Amino acid sequence: MNVPTAPGPRNSPLPDVPSVVTVGLPHLTKGFDLAARLDLGTHLHVHGPLAPVTGEQLASLAADISLLGRGGAGFPFARKLRAVADAAARRGTRPVVVVNAGEGEPACRKDTVLVNRAPHLVLDGALLAAEALGARSLIVAVTRDSTEASVRDAFAERGLTDRRIRNRGIRARIVRTPERMVSGEASAVIRAANGGPALPPGRRERAAESGVDGAPTLLSNAETYAQLAVGARLGPPRYARTGVADEPGTVLLTVSGAVALPLVVEAPSGVPLGYVLRLAGAPPLLQGVLTGGYHGSWIDAYAAHDAAVSRASLAFFGGALGAGALLPVGTDTCPLGESLRVAHWLAAETAGQCGPCKLGLPAAAGGLSDVLGGGGQAALESLREIAQGAYGRGACKHPDGSVRFLLSALNAFTDDLAAHVLGGGCGRPTTGVLPLPGASPRESGVPNEEKLAVDWTLCQGHGLCADVVPELIRLGHDGFPTLADVSVPAHLVPRAQRAVRRCPALALRIEQTSARHTTAPAVRALDRRRG
Repeated sequence: MNVPTAPGPRNSPLPDVPSVVTVGLPHLTKGFDLAARLDLGTHLHVHGPLAPVTGEQLASLAADISLLGRGGAGFPFARKLRAVADAAARRGTRPVVVVNAGEGEPACRKDTVLVNRAPHLVLDGALLAAEALGARSLIVAVTRDSTEASVRDAFAERGLTDRRIRNRGIRARIVRTPERMVSGEASAVIRAANGGPALPPGRRERAAESGVDGAPTLLSNAETYAQLAVGARLGPPRYARTGVADEPGTVLLTVSGAVALPLVVEAPSGVPLGYVLRLAGAPPLLQGVLTGGYHGSWIDAYAAHDAAVSRASLAFFGGALGAGALLPVGTDTCPLGESLRVAHWLAAETAGQCGPCKLGLPAAAGGLSDVLGGGGQAALESLREIAQGAYGRGACKHPDGSVRFLLSALNAFTDDLAAHVLGGGCGRPTTGVLPLPGASPRESGVPNEEKLAVDWTLCQGHGLCADVVPELIRLGHDGFPTLADVSVPAHLVPRAQRAVRRCPALALRIEQTSARHTTAPAVRALDRRRG
């Protein structure tokens, strides 16, 4: 059987601030040709001043420009703004405004680019909303050092501090969250702002009713606030001159995967998807495109040829705009093998707070591995059953997004799936073109690209390791462990080390491979006798 492997070099993680390309007239990236970062003076020179408006005027503006959240869910911003205003008036309290500028997904950098290069455009929109609502504080959540530094500089340039200041009455502070998929979820950001861990709380609460410190909270991502600032300056008629009628304006896209150069692209809505991919140097022959990021959906090559960059068009072809990430794959790699690598990573990103996430996602990734390993129709049916069992039952949306990604791969690559289920595989290796992070030395204290490995001459199938770290290890049908082919995430390093120490046969170890995946990886032996 042809089991996808990864003999070639993998994509390294995307840079914090990729190169930026603009299609047509820029809105969000205006002035990027003048400076690497627009300080307050340059920002005002490029965009001009911004006059304050009332809450109802701002909500009407957001509705008139059809502003939807750009973080993935696409919720109407005007409805969110009115919900916060109503809750604040009903309770007689001042709300909080939160900018979610953290991107824990390896395939997304658009918000990071905005905050690093145009922080004041983001703050314009956030402060416009804060003043309209009479908010008491402004919070910006970030994940990266570069983003945090840019926000701190922008606060200083505007005279914003964490103390109440005379002319605004708004306190501003930064909240740092880990670079994890689940940490970017709205409830996780609010939990972090309240001093807790940056994880979903396990219960569904509306931020508009009770968010930071129990106050009504307006939370949106960085691009949403930047779009609000652009719309306030241009007005609805001028804003609507760009893009398609029902989704006016521009969109920010992160393009990576099988491309010559990862890019962040600002383009009018409705631009052909193929044109955007060619800007980044995608191959002319594609197998498919992952749209919306790792919680998005795959579309096949035919759909990619006909689709446009808009929510409606991508949805028509089975895709999603989502978090604005586009990842094409060429004909030299196994698309299901690529999906398997991401499925293992998504499983390891679980918050570990509910069964569908902690156990269901590793089981789903293992099920796809069984399919690609020649498990046949029974393995495919088992995979679909596991995936459907995890959907809609999690404490947050991570299981739903992960299952959507996995099932869309089965639907988009039917020929490859049939080759794996009915024959000896598709015949392609898995080259690893979809970017995944390695362990972060700053957070974990361990070198990059550490993976679990088993000495099969010693393994006796006790199965203790799968109990300790089910996100990375599961037991196969023969009772022996099957390991996820991904680097050990920083937050799972302690449990991976515990699994190594608990192995009674001393068969489990952690291997440290170089960033270039040399053929003779160094092995860092752990002292299994230390408790």
